[in-house]
Amino acid sequence: MPNIDLYSKLLRLHCFTHEDVEKLTGGVKNADNEIFSLKKNGLIRSIRKNLYTAVSLSDKSSVAEPFEIASKVSSFCCVSHHSAFEYYGFANQVYYDVYVSTPRRFSQFDFEGRTYKPVITQNTFGIENKRHLTVTDLERTVLDSIKDLEKIGGFEETIFCLFLVSEINEEKLLEYLSYYKNQFLYQKAGFILSHLENFNLSENFLETCKKNKGQSVRYIGGKKNELVFSKEWNLCIPPKYLELLKGMKNV
Repeated sequence: MPNIDLYSKLLRLHCFTHEDVEKLTGGVKNADNEIFSLKKNGLIRSIRKNLYTAVSLSDKSSVAEPFEIASKVSSFCCVSHHSAFEYYGFANQVYYDVYVSTPRRFSQFDFEGRTYKPVITQNTFGIENKRHLTVTDLERTVLDSIKDLEKIGGFEETIFCLFLVSEINEEKLLEYLSYYKNQFLYQKAGFILSHLENFNLSENFLETCKKNKGQSVRYIGGKKNELVFSKEWNLCIPPKYLELLKGMKNV
């Protein structure tokens, strides 16, 4: 017979590891036996190696939500980038990819229609602990997405997400920018956010970005034949990107 008391405890955890079960059962061997029994009886299921979810008795669905799973993939990981925008309700569209910022690489995996993808980073700032999950706060989400906009989400989707942001902490943005130590990020953040009136950023923010952007000319969208040069930000930008940003001011 399955251990119903243990199942009830795991149900409250939603998503859990072998180590979590060890703490509840008093050892590795006990955990092995209980996991085997609970899986056999359809009360839990494997997500990936050493990661499990409890199963609802009512409809046999997994209790763990995608962002809860992302938060338990490895130590010190959190929901980030476009997935964090989804969590905060600022995504233009829902992605099937779930982005996980983590200092420890893991192989991407699929579970119940979602693909979990690692974004390797050593940054430990701007992370919030919510119930059953961890997620980058809004200010770090904004900067992570601008930093990696050509890798995750793409320029257009990132801009649409940023346009939906209703309130931001300017002091945090500046503080976090200093942690990245990335001149290109200062360029991109200053250029992009100066076009988004919903951020309501001060001249101090823009001047700080300009002072830290360096002297190099850099490219958004790759080096292509037809680019518009911004002397103010030393950036070369595809015309369609510039038109999109200008259009945001008229929405």
